[in-house]
Amino acid sequence: MTTPTRAARRRIGPLEAVGNALSLASRNVTKLRKNPDALVDVTLQPLLMLFMFTFLFSGAIAGGDRDGYLQQLVPGLLVFSPLFVTIGTGVALCTDISKGFFDRLRSLPIARSAPLAGIVIGDVARYFLSVAVVLGVGTLMGFRVHTNPLAVLFAVVLMIAFGLSVCWMSILAGILVRTPAAVPGVLIGAVMPLSFGSNVFAPAETMPGWLQTWVNINPVTLMTDVNRSLLLGEGPLTGPLLGGLAWMAAFVAVFFPLSMRAYRHRLGR
Repeated sequence: MTTPTRAARRRIGPLEAVGNALSLASRNVTKLRKNPDALVDVTLQPLLMLFMFTFLFSGAIAGGDRDGYLQQLVPGLLVFSPLFVTIGTGVALCTDISKGFFDRLRSLPIARSAPLAGIVIGDVARYFLSVAVVLGVGTLMGFRVHTNPLAVLFAVVLMIAFGLSVCWMSILAGILVRTPAAVPGVLIGAVMPLSFGSNVFAPAETMPGWLQTWVNINPVTLMTDVNRSLLLGEGPLTGPLLGGLAWMAAFVAVFFPLSMRAYRHRLGR
């Protein structure tokens, strides 16, 4: 029984591997439809940050210019939201592993990368929803796009791609951490410096010089600058875009192989 299964795995080609991943991705989408509670973090977290910084902190940060601050905040929250959504990816993965779902997949003749890739692809809907909530509610609050629909679409696609690349860090944590409850605590240690050590909530010029060094190269800062250029027509686009794409490629190049290695080690594949 063991030998044929292993042989089947060796014969799986790229197209079949993609099909395996898409099949498992559909499971995640089905879970979202049947359990809307799983979308609370996708919708509630970005709304809390939007309301809190607009109504509570804009006076201190922007000198009372709430409308002007909202214009700068929304493009940044479009980056912040997918970043925080990735925490749920790690929690869901760790939950599936702890409940034995991945043990059942071991007996199937599917690509080794399919279970992890399926989780990542299935989360596209969550990233899109988080971006749509920020953009939609921000517009109701007074945010206005000053460019064109194609620029908005490009920004949304980039934010989903950003979430897909960063989520491999969450995947690795979900595999290595033994209990689902511990996953958010581990990931917050990585997500907080990325999100709050950026220019999303305050200009880099207002920060200490040593902190500005990190803020200026932070991928969240770079993608925020991209969004402000695409949505508001402010600032350069090419430099931040190339820097952000380089960061995204680095996240995948580093955390994807580490995740696959940890996955095979934990499940004994």
